[in-house]
Amino acid sequence: MAFTTTSETQKTTLLNEHKEKHFTAGEVVRDIIIGVSDGLTVPFALAAGLSGANASSSIILTAGIAEVAAGAISMGLGGYLAAKSEADHYARELKREQDEIIAVPDTEAAEVEEILGEYGIEPHEYAPVVNALRRKPQAWLDFMMKFELGLEKPDPRRALQSAFTIAISYIIGGIVPLLPYMLIPVAKKALFASIIVTLIALLIFGYAKGHFTGSKPIKSAFETALTGALASAAAFGMAKVVQG
Repeated sequence: MAFTTTSETQKTTLLNEHKEKHFTAGEVVRDIIIGVSDGLTVPFALAAGLSGANASSSIILTAGIAEVAAGAISMGLGGYLAAKSEADHYARELKREQDEIIAVPDTEAAEVEEILGEYGIEPHEYAPVVNALRRKPQAWLDFMMKFELGLEKPDPRRALQSAFTIAISYIIGGIVPLLPYMLIPVAKKALFASIIVTLIALLIFGYAKGHFTGSKPIKSAFETALTGALASAAAFGMAKVVQG
């Protein structure tokens, strides 16, 4: 059977005709999920706990706002440090791999052969690929980083973007359970309204999370709502026990 290569014109035409609809905003969605889920759950549990201790709506609101501010800063800083550590790790491995390509090129070439062999490619098939990579050090380095180490080059703006996304998402999530306390002066009534509003928000958020992460949206919605409900119930019950 004869095989023919695709010309540049044909390749361009084929790629233009076939537009793949892959979801590529995984890191941003992950940051939003982290921020919103904690923002909905932690202030909700705090407000429920203070309500269980018979605190007034004004005190609960003040404590809740302080917690949202502190939580947003803490979560944002955590996201920044995590992304920064990832970038530093990539830079270290890149330098190490670059040095190995210069110092022991035959060993690195053998590693390329081993990687390609794992895909069922025969020696006579991967030999031209290995030789081509050896003539292009940057392409060789990129290949080793991706296929040997499984590392993708991080976006240099990733750390700040992650911090900002997580912090804003936390604030947005944290405002939801506190809204009733802004409008209702009686803490017990505000707690009841907060439970309803937050559970609805958790259901909507869980459904959206399941949709974007590829899991079952309805199952994700109920799991997310259950987690928030258990956290608030635990906080409320603990406050009652301590008060008693």
